[in-house]
Amino acid sequence: MRKIEGAWLLLALLPAAVSLATPVAPRPLVEPPPRAPQATDPQARWAALAPAQQREVRARYAAWRALPESERQRVRMTAAELAALPAAERDALRGRFAGLDRLHRDGWQLGPRLGALYPKLQPLLGYLPEPQRAPMLALLRELDAAQLAQLGLLSQRTPPQARDALREELLAVPAAGRAEWLRRKLDK
Repeated sequence: MRKIEGAWLLLALLPAAVSLATPVAPRPLVEPPPRAPQATDPQARWAALAPAQQREVRARYAAWRALPESERQRVRMTAAELAALPAAERDALRGRFAGLDRLHRDGWQLGPRLGALYPKLQPLLGYLPEPQRAPMLALLRELDAAQLAQLGLLSQRTPPQARDALREELLAVPAAGRAEWLRRKLDK
């Protein structure tokens, strides 16, 4: 399971994990449409991308840059492991990843720790207002595994109409009080 989660993470962050210096088109996860010949100049390759592809590459790069160095190192190690796999196995993993719901695929851009928990956290985090995005990601990275599990459970139990208020309340709780806050919320 750990190997598959690592592959999901790597596939979500590619191409950012593969080449940080030059933006490149992501390797397609399904049948690619016919393409023009590849340009060798990085600027020409970038210019040849459709605007949607450029946005996707930028988003992946931003997600990569937002990861803590320890998680980036984990992605690099996973990239080496994935590259060592036989082509058929890599393709099978890409196919399984492509079969995931897009929300769950995108959740892997949060890194190995949060990406693995994203399906449970998605109800609370899937539609974050932009001003809450950075503070919420910082908060999530501060939580320990037990607190993340509690938040995942709370996320799934909270009705859609109450999620905005829950997020605002969580963001207002000081770090020292979060464990108690989570416990109280789950006891209700």
